[in-house]
Amino acid sequence: MSAACAKQESQFASEASPDFVTDVPLLEERMLSADFWIRRLARDDVRLTGEEIAAMNAASFERDPNLYDLDQFPDIMPREQVLALIDGVSRPAASPRFFTDGRPVTEETYARLEAAVQRSALPEQVPLRWGLAVRRASMRSYPTTERVLKNPDDRDLDRFQETGVFPGHRLALLHESADGKWWFAVNYHYAAWLPKSAVAEGSREQITAWEQRAPRLTVTGAQVRTNFNPEEPRTSEILLDMGVSLPLLSAREVGHNVHGQNPHASYIVSLPVREEDGSLAFEPTLIARSRDVTVGHLDYRPSLVLRQAFKFLGERYGWGHDYNGRDCTGFVGEVYQTFGILMPRNSGDQGKSDFAPTRRFAEGDDSERREALEDLSVGDLIYIPGHVMMYIGRVNGEPYVIHDVTGLSYYSSDESLYKGTLSGVSVTPLMPLRLASGKRYVDSIYAIKSIF
Repeated sequence: MSAACAKQESQFASEASPDFVTDVPLLEERMLSADFWIRRLARDDVRLTGEEIAAMNAASFERDPNLYDLDQFPDIMPREQVLALIDGVSRPAASPRFFTDGRPVTEETYARLEAAVQRSALPEQVPLRWGLAVRRASMRSYPTTERVLKNPDDRDLDRFQETGVFPGHRLALLHESADGKWWFAVNYHYAAWLPKSAVAEGSREQITAWEQRAPRLTVTGAQVRTNFNPEEPRTSEILLDMGVSLPLLSAREVGHNVHGQNPHASYIVSLPVREEDGSLAFEPTLIARSRDVTVGHLDYRPSLVLRQAFKFLGERYGWGHDYNGRDCTGFVGEVYQTFGILMPRNSGDQGKSDFAPTRRFAEGDDSERREALEDLSVGDLIYIPGHVMMYIGRVNGEPYVIHDVTGLSYYSSDESLYKGTLSGVSVTPLMPLRLASGKRYVDSIYAIKSIF
């Protein structure tokens, strides 16, 4: 470490609060700042250009069955193909499930849900319809808002929650529920049910033209909102999560009065809105220039990966984008979207895919695993069953990660197994963490991806 860097470290340490207390092992308060890790970078070169990222995405969509190139979807899809997508999420669980009041989910419950799915209503050839999400919404296993738990005591993980969609997400609309209130839809990396109220239906050509319009504004904050708008409630304080991309407009096109506000100190974007009949329209909408947004994508360099990841620090864990948040894969996916990098939705699909160069490890392959852990680069994604972590650097030889995680287990100094909770985006050391008394996180690593 250079003398200047050491001086900065000393100053940063002196600013640490004496009241900072944590049950996370080997964690100091100064480690909760992106700057702490950025100062440790040996290099901060741009890793991939925009053209290289576009090529990487194109290759991923071509070979990965968990990514859907909606541009290549046909106008009509065979019934069997739609059923296969529905069957991927709308199926009874293999283990018991419970409602939030403790009642078990029964065969009668699943029969009711199956009736809502109405598979029999699908024709032999299904004409596709198209839409854009107009607000943040949940994609669900079944067309219902009922919360279903694996364990009655664990109310945080709604097992009918699949993922989230955000304003501007393109959707192929394949089927509707028996009550006509839900679409079964496909976005670029998921297929599930979402409420029709969150979708505006338009023509394929209309949506494609909007998607291809440039330049675009990318949300780089964890979440930002559009400006308050008393004249057009459909565009007022709309929640936009990290990675959302919207076409930019100019005052030359829309004038100097956008719903009662001069746009000179804001960005003007084309926001999809839903008309009373459910059809798609676009409204010029303002996002203040003071908000955490950028034109285009961010340069893909290590310091910005760290900066983006730490913008989520402390956010509550939200299984499948529940709780107005995100889970482990939602976290890493939205960080990388700000650079234009797209990846599968679920951790298992990510870990097994080839969207980035990957080192894979068999059970008991400890020497290869240790070698890979010594060779980590900032931003590398580390996969264990059901979870993904992002490597951020080392302190005294110990690798640290940032991840959206629920539990915390490790051996205390008295050699007892400590079990705590995190339930949020957290910074932790990697080596002490345990899945169980006889199983460390590191023993379970089956893949490490380096996005270069």
